Amino acid sequence: MNFSSLPSYGALMLIPILFFPLSKILSGYICRMLQLEYLDLYLIHWPLSAKPGKIGFPVPKDEQLAMDFNSVWAAMEDCLRFGLTKSIGVSNFSCKKLENILSFATIPPSVNQVEISPLWRQQKLREFCKSKNIVLTAYSPLGAKGTRWGTNEVMDNETLKEIANAHNKTVAQVCLRWAFEQGLSFVVKSFNKERMRENLQIFDWGLSLDDYKKINEIKQRRLFPKLEMVSPNGPFKSLEELWDGEI
Repeated sequence: MNFSSLPSYGALMLIPILFFPLSKILSGYICRMLQLEYLDLYLIHWPLSAKPGKIGFPVPKDEQLAMDFNSVWAAMEDCLRFGLTKSIGVSNFSCKKLENILSFATIPPSVNQVEISPLWRQQKLREFCKSKNIVLTAYSPLGAKGTRWGTNEVMDNETLKEIANAHNKTVAQVCLRWAFEQGLSFVVKSFNKERMRENLQIFDWGLSLDDYKKINEIKQRRLFPKLEMVSPNGPFKSLEELWDGEI
């Protein structure tokens, strides 16, 4: 893949999600492949490991293994010390799993990237990360509508539509403004130039107390529970174990 050919629009760059093993990062191979001197951010994508072999996602249930968090995080810290990445972090980690990392980390995670939207606000995790100075990044803040794993539930939510109409905004803009006002960073994917422009038009207006009252009344449900990460022979036998009760 020729990464130099990927289009850029202002501050937004279209970059595919890639899954890199630590050995490839530490060897410098990935940076050479991407024609970069370093990565800005390198994350543990899920709190589990896989049997050695080809890299794929989701990890097949019969190849899922418990992660050795101590050794994996030590290697992540080495990536930072060697200048191969500017920041290291995690993704899909609960409060309990973050506490485990923090109990032995020399360099704490900079980021925890998780599902957050007005339909899954993650109040407990937000408060925990704020107390530990961990940046919380929301993935799929719009529900990933149109993808094979996504849902229409966020964009089709009647409460969010009502708020959007009151402000003459889109539902997407309401969701992103809400995330911005929570102090979250967020990841939004779009290949549509107009929607990309709309996603940036969230900084000159705000949500009202009445808007917040309505949003806080939206029934909460994890939209991406990730049953594919649960296996009778894997590290997580149930969604309760995977999310440590944060479901």
